[in-house]
Amino acid sequence: MELRELIPAMAGVMSVSGYETYDAEKLTPLLTGFDEDYTDAVGNRYLVRRCGKENAARILIDAHMDEIGLYVSEVLEGGFLRVVSIGGLDLRTLPSAEVVIYGKEEISGVIASTPPHLQKKEEEKELAAVDTLLVDTGYPEEELSKIVRIGTPVGFAPRYTWLANDRIVGKGMDNKACAACAVHGVLRASADALAGDVYVLLSAREETGAVGGVAPAGVAVSPNYAMVIDVNLGRTPDTKARETVVMGKGPSITRSAIVDRRLTKMTETLATSKQIPWQVSVAATSTGTNTMDLHLVGAGIPVVDVGVPLRAMHTYVEMLDMADANALSDLVLAFVTDRSIAEVYHERGN
Repeated sequence: MELRELIPAMAGVMSVSGYETYDAEKLTPLLTGFDEDYTDAVGNRYLVRRCGKENAARILIDAHMDEIGLYVSEVLEGGFLRVVSIGGLDLRTLPSAEVVIYGKEEISGVIASTPPHLQKKEEEKELAAVDTLLVDTGYPEEELSKIVRIGTPVGFAPRYTWLANDRIVGKGMDNKACAACAVHGVLRASADALAGDVYVLLSAREETGAVGGVAPAGVAVSPNYAMVIDVNLGRTPDTKARETVVMGKGPSITRSAIVDRRLTKMTETLATSKQIPWQVSVAATSTGTNTMDLHLVGAGIPVVDVGVPLRAMHTYVEMLDMADANALSDLVLAFVTDRSIAEVYHERGN
């Protein structure tokens, strides 16, 4: 499948944190071409391509699969649901958002919005807390209670729009767009071109803010080296240059105390040699990604941290530039086929 089709297809499946395997059957047809495909008890999904060589290096490509969303906390009169958040939702965008409630059957809803005519003066500049918001389903309470229970996940409606210059807008780009690029990049390589056995990890529970699924996955795979891919903050006129990266200029490679400096430098050199556009991102002591957990697993795992510019992060209208997505796929392909990196880190691991 072409990357332009794969990204909205993967982003459109439901994977609110804690429910990463909910749409596993819908996801499976998008992931054909791997030698192994399995899921662990945490909800991590492992996609493995073997290089066919004995004692090969183990290369991990991590892109978390979970997305922000809501859980139902109460079923109310009039077809309303009270909810709590899972992940760092942008509260400014929630009122009037279209959602899907994943109960015994999937039903549509909208987060209720108070018209400005009814707002009190002091409420005009205040953001409502998530647990005060109501999801309006239109169902009678008795019927709704048969479909929805406490803890039912609620996700944003999967609607996608293409804007000028091949930019796509919709929910779940964080981080399933990166997962799609990882899958696409690895599948473009022939088995004999791979520098080692490659594990694409669609990891669970990154958005929860606690230790996610990447840590037990790191133990299970015990890679010689790894690339963690996540979205980065796309620059807009009202943001600071040092805190953001430019859309359309390629993936970012992070310089940080958390990453492996040599692997980072080798990845930068590789991207330049392959004429893959890339840019520098600085995150001195915290990348805000799975790199934070993965690099400390076991005796330590060398990790390079890669990001893709994304605007309107943690909303249902996240914007991705396909130029950046294509460059990321190219970088993943180059990374998993580069024998010089494998030789350095395989020897280190042995």
